[in-house]
Amino acid sequence: MSYKHPSGEEFQGVIGRTIEESKPWWPESKIRQGAPNVVLIVLDDTGFAHLGCYGSTLATPNIDALAGDGVRFSGFHTTALCSPTRACVLTGRNPHAVGMRGVSNFDTGFPNMRGAVPKSAATLAEILRDNGYATFATGKWHLAPMSECSAAGPFANWPLQKGFDRYYGFLQGETDQFYPELTCDNHFVPVPGTPEDGYHVSEDIVDKSAAMIRDTTSLVPEKPFFLYLAFGAMHAPHQAPQRYLDKWRGKFDAGWDAAREEWFARQKQMGIVPPDTKLAPHNPGVRPWNALSANEQRFAARLQEAFAAMLEHTDEQIGRLVAFLKEIGQWDNTLFIVMSDNGASQEGGATGVLDEMKWFNGIGENVDQAVERLDDIGTLNSHSNIPWGWAQAGNTPLKWYKQNTHGGGVRDPLVMHFPGRLAAPGGIRPQFCHAIDITPTVLDIIGIEQPPVVGGVPQMPIHGTSLKPVLDEPEAKLPRPAQYFEMLGHRGIWKDGWKAVTHHEHGVPFDQDCWELYNLDSDFSECDDRAAAEPARLKEMIDLWWQEAERHGVLPLDDRRALGLFLASRRPGMPTARRRFVYRPPVSHIVSDVCPPVARGWETEVDIEHPSGGGDGALVARGSINSGFVLYIKDGRLHFDYNAFHDHTRLAGAAPVAPGRRKIGLAVERRADGGGDVSISVDGVPVASGRIPQLLFLISSIGMDIGKSYAPVCGDYREPFAYPGRIHTVTFTLPDMPALRGETISQVRAAEAQQ
Repeated sequence: MSYKHPSGEEFQGVIGRTIEESKPWWPESKIRQGAPNVVLIVLDDTGFAHLGCYGSTLATPNIDALAGDGVRFSGFHTTALCSPTRACVLTGRNPHAVGMRGVSNFDTGFPNMRGAVPKSAATLAEILRDNGYATFATGKWHLAPMSECSAAGPFANWPLQKGFDRYYGFLQGETDQFYPELTCDNHFVPVPGTPEDGYHVSEDIVDKSAAMIRDTTSLVPEKPFFLYLAFGAMHAPHQAPQRYLDKWRGKFDAGWDAAREEWFARQKQMGIVPPDTKLAPHNPGVRPWNALSANEQRFAARLQEAFAAMLEHTDEQIGRLVAFLKEIGQWDNTLFIVMSDNGASQEGGATGVLDEMKWFNGIGENVDQAVERLDDIGTLNSHSNIPWGWAQAGNTPLKWYKQNTHGGGVRDPLVMHFPGRLAAPGGIRPQFCHAIDITPTVLDIIGIEQPPVVGGVPQMPIHGTSLKPVLDEPEAKLPRPAQYFEMLGHRGIWKDGWKAVTHHEHGVPFDQDCWELYNLDSDFSECDDRAAAEPARLKEMIDLWWQEAERHGVLPLDDRRALGLFLASRRPGMPTARRRFVYRPPVSHIVSDVCPPVARGWETEVDIEHPSGGGDGALVARGSINSGFVLYIKDGRLHFDYNAFHDHTRLAGAAPVAPGRRKIGLAVERRADGGGDVSISVDGVPVASGRIPQLLFLISSIGMDIGKSYAPVCGDYREPFAYPGRIHTVTFTLPDMPALRGETISQVRAAEAQQ
């Protein structure tokens, strides 16, 4: 009797009428005994020069040790932004072809920007899992549309649905390092420690990584594993334990010009850059260090100290993971990769910022005020990012930054370590390569062909090229085609050592972009523009860019600002596609992108059953100690705090909230000047009012909690500050889009009542 399981698997034994007449059969194990483990570590916003083994004087001894026994790539390129690079790394395909031309928060309504990788581009994890690997992801994900990253899902683009057996980390593009938004597998979980306990998310994700590996190697030791570990570092906020901050005090007082010269000299000495390389001039907006005021220098130096402290702390966590793998006897059979997803960030602006959300809100930093809070930088009381001058130093010797398609945005560090399997360990590989090469390299090393079908879905071709030949032979040529670049309108194309590139100005027609031409084989830092001398070659390269753009789904070009890129997240079926939000606690943590968008003003009504003995706690909390708002009961009285980067608007009722069923109200009416008139009430009776100077468009990268506050918004309480009474409902009501023209919530409601 033949039998086919509903899964489609053909049974190869014998099924008779009785067990005596039957023959059992088991499918052959998919476990590849002896296959190498793979650890892929992705750093965020780490420039070409930031690692010690790439020239800096920052402390990265563990990564440097990996480079000393492994290989460094000096021609490794990325997409200039995090989500697209991660999509390239995990699929081996170009970012636009897999719907990830920008960060996964965006969905423009076009195939090149959906914020999700299609099933026709299976991840490395999916392929390895189908070939007997245990697969783990920890840390930053940022490969699912953030509008889908709520407790309501859909979960199709979360890590467990993209090939990973286990996941622990944060789904957003960044998180507070002391108060992260944590997800375990498919659900949100509270932070397991406090800053006072010494908690830091980088340590946490390494601990969880080790635990996942320990379980597998203990219970099924013959099963290889794949760990994808993506740190929040070195993305803002730059936060580190105090002892690391203390170590770097005063180390950058000489400024970014001195650092660039020193790091550039070290790069030449190491051979990371050719000896005839030029140091690129200052990017526009970067002033000489000695032209800064004393306060500007003090502020910029302290911001760089926080960056250095965080990088050293991160390097130490990588060292702990390496030590763990050696301890359990897995190190000698592990391919260990460390890379960055893009160049150093420009999101700190010309001066740097105490809170990066200021940059996203278009708010400049007042340096003379900021220096009064120098000791907050790098602690839980800041969300800091470095200024352009230090970012360009991190990208030494290159031009521009993250988001740009010049070298400073797309040329990044890549270190590979594989004990006993690399030719000329400690060497440098100068060959041009790209993030799309990581997946084919891993598959080639293991000996797995790209499957034509995964999960029943035919697969698009892998675009990358295996780097295994240059691991085996340092001088090997890589047979690779042209590689295009496009990010937020900036464009570039590489072919046979030549690169054409343009820095796009927002709002300028694309056909007016000024293209530059460089021979990277003789001009590492893109300093000698050959466009005027070789117009025919330039035209050929530009024409090639358009051909590659057509082939890989790059079009249409789009340089809209963030508002135009977020709108599709409010289409029907998405959590923000409404003006009225009704929550029925208890509910899971609500991530930033699915919180009610309150920049135009809002009303909140909290229906509570207040305990007879009273009780303090948070009713609604959004954001963190660096920016956000919280409605809470403290000392029996109703309070509200709107925290705009440590500038607090505070309201408090005079009388205690009476026990029993109560309607707690909060109303914020946006004013024409961008501020807000705010009032709080109990059972419709106002108890306090005030004026918020400015309502923020992006309040925080940290989301919202109801009935608790896992990340404190003000100093009146400590987390989790859970409310002891019962919350029946929390209702947010927003004005319609016409509020951008001045209508208030009350006017919108009056208009609705007449309809």
